[in-house]
Amino acid sequence: MRSIWNGAISFGLVSIPIKLVNATESHAISFRQIHTEDNGRIRYRKVCELEEREVGQSEIGKAYEDADGTIIPITDEDLSHLPIPTARTIEIVAFVPADRIDPLQMGSAYYLAAGGAPAAKPYALLREAFRRSDKVAIAKFALRGRERLGMLRVVGEAIVMHGLLWPDEVRTPEGVAPDTDVTIRDKELDLADALMDTLGEVDLDDLHDEYREALEEVIAAKASGEAPPEAPAPAAGGQVLDLMAALENSVRAARESRGAPAAGGEAEVRPLPRGRTAPKETGGKKSTSTTKRTAAAKKPAPARKSTSKATPGTKKTTAAKSTAAKSTTAKNSAAKSTARTGATGNPAKSTAATKKTTTATTAKATPAKKTPSRKRSA
Repeated sequence: MRSIWNGAISFGLVSIPIKLVNATESHAISFRQIHTEDNGRIRYRKVCELEEREVGQSEIGKAYEDADGTIIPITDEDLSHLPIPTARTIEIVAFVPADRIDPLQMGSAYYLAAGGAPAAKPYALLREAFRRSDKVAIAKFALRGRERLGMLRVVGEAIVMHGLLWPDEVRTPEGVAPDTDVTIRDKELDLADALMDTLGEVDLDDLHDEYREALEEVIAAKASGEAPPEAPAPAAGGQVLDLMAALENSVRAARESRGAPAAGGEAEVRPLPRGRTAPKETGGKKSTSTTKRTAAAKKPAPARKSTSKATPGTKKTTAAKSTAAKSTTAKNSAAKSTARTGATGNPAKSTAATKKTTTATTAKATPAKKTPSRKRSA
């Protein structure tokens, strides 16, 4: 990798020659400006306002414009004589815990490569000191015409420097947070925690720039004369009216996307209200439909002319019940007759009572058999 700056790390009285190398690269697709009528390139030319002619890069220098418009030229030699010790040195000023660094301050990252064989041992010494202390170094360095703040740490076997903004370059978040009083319920926090747990962690190596990939497909289609792929239909969205329902739906969708079963005892998902809903069925309607179904289910078969057409099982059961009933009646009548005979000594009266009891029993049984037939006929 090509170095963009050469200098040294100043670690107390130890000086470590290093080379500064960009640690990141951009994969963004860049476009050219063209004339839409003929696809001609649009270029920016550097023209001297006084001579009204285009000038080359070798003729271009630096200058500071004062408030009154005065131009003060500044040469590279002027910059090389700046009265600061960090002109070609990364000066470590302190070691602090990593959590002391606000991520808002972090900027570009650079690898610090050892500058030759003599720098190998002090480079490794500083690297191992980082690892043992579990701290990061705060340093000052000069790059591209200004003094900067940096943070040094270890990544693998290399030392990395992150450019930091000066504390006064980070703006305070005044007026950013909502200024209205909001009440957060414990149930809402529980659902938010459940959503965070369901989403879980992710391997950053699995993430990629889907926008760039889609843009490459469009460019390839246009280059081959084909129609570019159509964008998928946007997901139907709407205003969130119920935060609890939105959280519950999010938890359920996250679990389904990860193939996890729904957790037991989860709060019921309430659908978002969308205007007036239709009234629920009243108990009367439900009762009427149930009555109709019950009546249809219990509708008796047409009356049969002959009892002999009944099923064998039913016939046997009926006969058995009739026999048992007659036997019981006969026994009771006999007992009564015996009692009366013992009391009066007249067997004729006993026989007549028995006949009457039998006749009464038969008369009572006959209407019971005819009652279902009358209902069926009706």
